[in-house]
Amino acid sequence: MSRKGENIYKRKDGRWEGRYMKARNEYGKIVYGYIYGKRYKYVKERLAELKVQYSFTHKNIHIYEGTVQDWLNHWLNVLMRKKIKLSTYSSYRLRMDKYIIPFLGKKQLTHLNSREVEEFVNYLTLLNLSASTVHSIVTVLKSAMNKAVVENYIISNPCNNLSLPTTAINEISVLTMKEQDRLEKVALKEENCSAVILALYTGLRIGEISGLKWTDIDFDKNIIYVRRTLYRIQNTTNSKKTEVIMAEPKTKSSKRSIPLAKNLKNYLLEKQNNDSSEYVIFCKNSYAEPRVISYRFRKNIEEAGIRNIHFHVLRHTFATRCVEQGIDIATLSKLMGHASIKLTLDTYTDSLWENRKAAVSVIDSKLGL
Repeated sequence: MSRKGENIYKRKDGRWEGRYMKARNEYGKIVYGYIYGKRYKYVKERLAELKVQYSFTHKNIHIYEGTVQDWLNHWLNVLMRKKIKLSTYSSYRLRMDKYIIPFLGKKQLTHLNSREVEEFVNYLTLLNLSASTVHSIVTVLKSAMNKAVVENYIISNPCNNLSLPTTAINEISVLTMKEQDRLEKVALKEENCSAVILALYTGLRIGEISGLKWTDIDFDKNIIYVRRTLYRIQNTTNSKKTEVIMAEPKTKSSKRSIPLAKNLKNYLLEKQNNDSSEYVIFCKNSYAEPRVISYRFRKNIEEAGIRNIHFHVLRHTFATRCVEQGIDIATLSKLMGHASIKLTLDTYTDSLWENRKAAVSVIDSKLGL
């Protein structure tokens, strides 16, 4: 029997049960919430708090009847598809299909809680995924849940206040001066323009090099314009296949202008006279996609007799040489197309160490002991 007007009942198991109006579903039917406790006083006080909390929200909340999978697909395919680039869509789709949906997909969206999301994070960790990969997967889930809150389908985001693995800043790899000299000698022997030379003297990403056209280089004003990038993504209709797409750089900072210095200009002008393709780096008279450039690069490092490295190391080498020559971090950040100076500082903190030592030594010399 309930206490009069309180919606508090004594259960057969001896506990007290309080009921409150939590929300209405999409059909307007009331959805109740429940609170349990061994003591009547505790349930009464807690029930009062919940009634106050939900009195401001239940009129606007429309409980979503579908599963987590239903909502994720609606969020990505309907709400986000036209707002994000195809490459972003593909990466979200991959994370959802490979990790999120198999573990959480069948659960009711409104029943998903923080404990279950924590279990999901633990599951990802057991897969030996890197901390950054775990973060990227959880970011997709959290973004989808945030939208569910905005749409008044759920009251709070179960992804808030999670304990995520700490992301470590990996030490970047760069070429030594001797390695760079040996690699350049091999690259300069190529009949056509070399992606290695472009990367070492402009800091362009591999996809930006793939998409670079001769019309992007203004030899009169001495400027290289980064207007597009080329990358391979998962096919949106067949997950077992990939496709190459060309698009604008993903961020405003990546779409940038790079000064064209004298020696590189002369090198490019010489190569332009021998090329028939509209692309600076080409394959069969069309663009050379990143996989082709990487394949050629492996041949270059074999011939140069240097250690096996990834093409992206050339970009890091360009940045490190800039730091070694005393170029300020704000200028370097612009050249690299970084979204923030902080990213540049975090990435090349070790390269800046020698500059810091030199700066301290200058001040120290005034001590005069």
